[in-house]
Amino acid sequence: MAKDSKRRTDLSGIKIGLVIALFTVALTGLWARTGWVQLHDGEYLANKASKQSLAAEWEYGERGRIFDRNGQMLATSVEAKSIFARPYEIENIDIAADTLSRDLKLTRKTVYKKLKSKKKFIWIKRQVTDREAAAIAKADLPGVRLTSEFNRIYPNGHLAGQLLGFVDIDGQGREGIELVFNKRMTPSKAEFVVPRDATGHRMYLDSHGREVDINGLDVRLTIDTHIQHAAEQALASSIAKYEARAGIVLVVDVKSGDILAMANQPFFNPNTVRVSKPSQRRLRPLTDIYEPGSTMKPFLFAAALEEEVIEPDTLINCENGRWRVGRKVIRDTHPAKWLPAHKVLRYSSNIGCVKIAMDMGASVYHSYLTKLGFGEKTGLGLPGESNGIVMPASKWTSVDLAAISFGQGIGTTAVQLAKGFLCIANMGVTKDLNLIKTPELARKNKATQVFSPETAAKVLSMMKEVVHEDGTGRRARIQGISMAGKTGTAQKASSKGGYGDQYLSSFVALVPADDPELLVITMIDEPQKSNYGSMVAAPVCREVTVRTLAYHGKLSETLDSVVAENVSVDSLTEEPLIQAETVPLVQADSDRVPNIAGMPVRRALELLTKMGIVPVLKGQGMTVKSQKPAAGQPWPKDQNTEGADDVFVLWLS
Repeated sequence: MAKDSKRRTDLSGIKIGLVIALFTVALTGLWARTGWVQLHDGEYLANKASKQSLAAEWEYGERGRIFDRNGQMLATSVEAKSIFARPYEIENIDIAADTLSRDLKLTRKTVYKKLKSKKKFIWIKRQVTDREAAAIAKADLPGVRLTSEFNRIYPNGHLAGQLLGFVDIDGQGREGIELVFNKRMTPSKAEFVVPRDATGHRMYLDSHGREVDINGLDVRLTIDTHIQHAAEQALASSIAKYEARAGIVLVVDVKSGDILAMANQPFFNPNTVRVSKPSQRRLRPLTDIYEPGSTMKPFLFAAALEEEVIEPDTLINCENGRWRVGRKVIRDTHPAKWLPAHKVLRYSSNIGCVKIAMDMGASVYHSYLTKLGFGEKTGLGLPGESNGIVMPASKWTSVDLAAISFGQGIGTTAVQLAKGFLCIANMGVTKDLNLIKTPELARKNKATQVFSPETAAKVLSMMKEVVHEDGTGRRARIQGISMAGKTGTAQKASSKGGYGDQYLSSFVALVPADDPELLVITMIDEPQKSNYGSMVAAPVCREVTVRTLAYHGKLSETLDSVVAENVSVDSLTEEPLIQAETVPLVQADSDRVPNIAGMPVRRALELLTKMGIVPVLKGQGMTVKSQKPAAGQPWPKDQNTEGADDVFVLWLS
């Protein structure tokens, strides 16, 4: 028994030794393999593991926004999903092509061709709908991924559409402000790496690799959304009424030179650029050249007064409305014999203007037109601006001088005309027009004293007679408000040569007349039912002026009505004023529209515009007869944008 026990003890030791030896060999092998993997295959395996556990992603910044002068949004970007593929990661091209073509409504041939590409990255479809994005996310196709981009939207529809311009599918500006400030507003792209879990899905970590601000910078315009809306609305109404081809309204703050509104019809909605026409996208105040007609006459009078060719009371023989210059016969709409110079402007006598121009001479008048900026760009910085057309004085014949004296034979843009009148309103000193508040543009801004303050004051006084006496602009008159104005009815050149039967009707208003703060220019191109600027353009100017003054709270305390188009001169001067009656205040925090019927017009305008609502005025009279929406209805949700159903309307009696 003792011998057997000793023998077993010896075998146990051998077994333990064998186990230790086996473990030693195994561990040595593992250590050797570990060393081999680390030293020899380490870099290769690390790269392979990184591809399996990490994913490269791109983050696109948001394009800079566009605001009006008060911070109202004109253009912004919203996040949208886009779908791309990495063809080398796709496991089954047939399944992927079938799924993508079905869910994205694309042809299978197109998708299959993209997936067969040898490129590392390929777009399948950009800026898809939420439903399409959800379908692709649910399909979870290897090698097919969703990423976020930004889609450009213009929340006010066609409001200032041509001025804003638009961007392409890649977010690059193509026209208007979007093009001019494309570099400033274009965002950058950040590439970063995110980990993936065991199933291959990405795990996003907050602030992972995204420390740099990649958003584009904003742009702020001088445009005021409320005034722009009022201008576009009044313009659209006149064009529809007179079946006109196109139209322009400019509103300028005289003291600063800021353009408050630049309305342009036909309208253009940058949200639907794919269905628009080039003619709709044209920014006519800068691109289109017009023979302005009689709205150029105040510059002739300013030059003649400055050169002491005339005084306001200088008598001029207007030849009873018919006079020959060379082979051309000059005619006046309102024939007269002898008129003092101030009445030549009041009644817009072409013959009187021709005689003033001939006494002054072509070279002198040309020099003043050049100083005012005609024949060169205004420097607003927008693409496509025209220089206008002003022939050298050496090429002017007597007929050319005669025609140019009353605004024919010379081509100007609306902004050039605005800059010229800004000089007169600024007491004879030139001033730049401004359209951009931020960033500040580098402008030469060389102010030049073209006319003396005395000359500018005399011209403004003459223009005041055009509106407030029996002149051609009395339809623009606003009771209680002094206005200097000038009508224009310019015959348009025919493509067959000479002049045709189409006209440009225009009106220029400066308010108040003695020390202007507001400049309003209206141009209606090719009206059909009437072509006189006094009939077609002056009422538009008046409506825009009233709504702008009301918005700024600058309506006269004596203003209780908006003068109707068909009111006679006598009734305008003798119409009694009504004291504002006591009316309940409109509560801004109320969610229902109060009863405005019975209020004086001035009171209703002041209350509504203080709340950001610029109503449309229809009819004539001194009080509000009825309203839309009716009392007790919800406030209009979007009354300053496209869509007549959302407009606040007041009918007057």
